[in-house]
Amino acid sequence: MKIMIIGGFLGSGKTTTLLKLGKHLSDTGHKIAIIVNEIGEIGLDGDTLSSTGIVTEELTSGCICCTLKISMEYTLSNLSDEFHPDVIIIEPTGIAFPRQIKDDIALMKIDDLSFAPIVNIVDGTRFNTEIKQTPKFIQTQIEDADILCINKVDIAEKEKVAEVRKFLEGLNPEAEVIEFSAKEADEKFQRLIDLLAGQSKEREVRENINSIEASEVSSYSGELTIKDCELEAQKAEKYAIDVLTSIGEQIKDLNPDFVGHIKMALEYPETLMKASITSSESVPNIEFFETKSKDCKLKFLSAVTNVEKEQLVKIVETTIKKHLKQEGIPFSNKVKNLQTIDIL
Repeated sequence: MKIMIIGGFLGSGKTTTLLKLGKHLSDTGHKIAIIVNEIGEIGLDGDTLSSTGIVTEELTSGCICCTLKISMEYTLSNLSDEFHPDVIIIEPTGIAFPRQIKDDIALMKIDDLSFAPIVNIVDGTRFNTEIKQTPKFIQTQIEDADILCINKVDIAEKEKVAEVRKFLEGLNPEAEVIEFSAKEADEKFQRLIDLLAGQSKEREVRENINSIEASEVSSYSGELTIKDCELEAQKAEKYAIDVLTSIGEQIKDLNPDFVGHIKMALEYPETLMKASITSSESVPNIEFFETKSKDCKLKFLSAVTNVEKEQLVKIVETTIKKHLKQEGIPFSNKVKNLQTIDIL
């Protein structure tokens, strides 16, 4: 059983990469499973990945390289014993250190394990801001990797991509650096697939670092039940754009150069809408997926650099509810640690 660890900072494009990678491996006859880790108590990316039909396990409320090691071992053992996959792809939270995850898994009592090269994905559009916001953390992720992927080259300036490549090659000269857009399954993305057929480099085990503390990131997540399941795609998209734009502007007032991931997933019968922004400069990205679910709910997760959690919670929760009311979308409050309140 081969383990592939696809790391990268918040909003770098890990889930989109996994969707493409998982589809390719499945289409070429591999039996695969995915483990996705969200820092918040509510998971969003697992819904996106499971909508493809791929076996997906989700670990939330912590990081698998520090606070969720036991959950990780249990999940891996169960998948190995009950599903017998050829490949397990692990998507850690964006504030994890993939090399620590590999070292921890190697010590687990699981037979016949091998490791693909460790991947770290970098957002080519905002890397300079990332390295300024949380330099030691980003540098550690880069130094840990066997493969460094500069993502979003379809929208990044060529000069900026060249600058990022030069920095990555200087910081980790032993890693293979490749450029692609995870949205495009072209020959550049195929290069990643080819490299993953190899094996991870053996390195000296280092002392573990608490990645959550090192990242300087605050996070907040929650879930609301939507009481109107007859939403139109246009109305759902307008709501998401308005909410994310407003949240982004308010956080920008606190930290003009924030990076991270502010995302939501609005689920209603047979449809999953995923929306996100990844920095103070980004605009909302909206995607729709077909699902078999009959649920009506809104999940959200915000994780950003250098903003106090109390401020983040107030901005996110207030803005989400305010715009639901404005759009006339009835909901019940199911945010953890809050009493249920019916609106409208």
